Amino acid sequence: MSDAVRIAGLSAFPDVQPGDDLAALIVAGAARQGEAPDPFAQRPVIVVAQKIVSLAEGAVVDLAQVQPSGTAREYAGRLGKDARLVEVILQNTRRVVRLERDVLIVETQHGLICANAGVDQSNVPGQDCVTVLPRDPDASAALLRAAIGRLCGNQCPVIISDTFGRPWRLGLVNVAIGVAGLAPLRDYRGRRDRYGRPLHSTVIALADELAAAAGLMMDKREGAPVALLYGVKVAPGDGSAKQLQRPPADDLFR
Repeated sequence: MSDAVRIAGLSAFPDVQPGDDLAALIVAGAARQGEAPDPFAQRPVIVVAQKIVSLAEGAVVDLAQVQPSGTAREYAGRLGKDARLVEVILQNTRRVVRLERDVLIVETQHGLICANAGVDQSNVPGQDCVTVLPRDPDASAALLRAAIGRLCGNQCPVIISDTFGRPWRLGLVNVAIGVAGLAPLRDYRGRRDRYGRPLHSTVIALADELAAAAGLMMDKREGAPVALLYGVKVAPGDGSAKQLQRPPADDLFR
């Protein structure tokens, strides 16, 4: 990291519609906000909320068109949820982890453990519409990075973030569900600490830390779904957010 990190949230971002050119909207938003003559010359880390990626990609489901299954109706009755919503959640679920009170924790088709498979009704246009997660968030991040690079001439790291809850901790935190152009983990194993002791297990989830930091400037109410992080030095690479997922063999809570 440099001596100082600056986070610029792109506020007053326009409503994103299916088919919109998200890269062009991000580049225009940075220019409109006056982020230096060339906002991308310093190659900031670009953190983009999953919601606008899903909207731009058309990952939107109209609940009026959903026919809930018997399982969805059973779960909905137990949870006090809309059976159509539960059906969409189950369609995007690999494994139900916990079903209790009004909480449905699942493993998504991507391998993410989260509430409601990332299906979300907030900030979605339409009376009965929900967004689902991008089919391949890493691929979405890579396409967005390439498109922004063509527009501004600089290849910047891109993180697609979403807000997740955490076991044993209250509150939501932004995490990385899609990564392009950076190594998502910073591995200190084999190095020594400042007192010369060897480090055996320290692996920092850098992409999650950057997503969480960006979340400070990504106010959902103010229309700021994108943040640029300046002064962050990251190791370039073809990293994947899948690298952040704990392998089942190492998961003591599975």
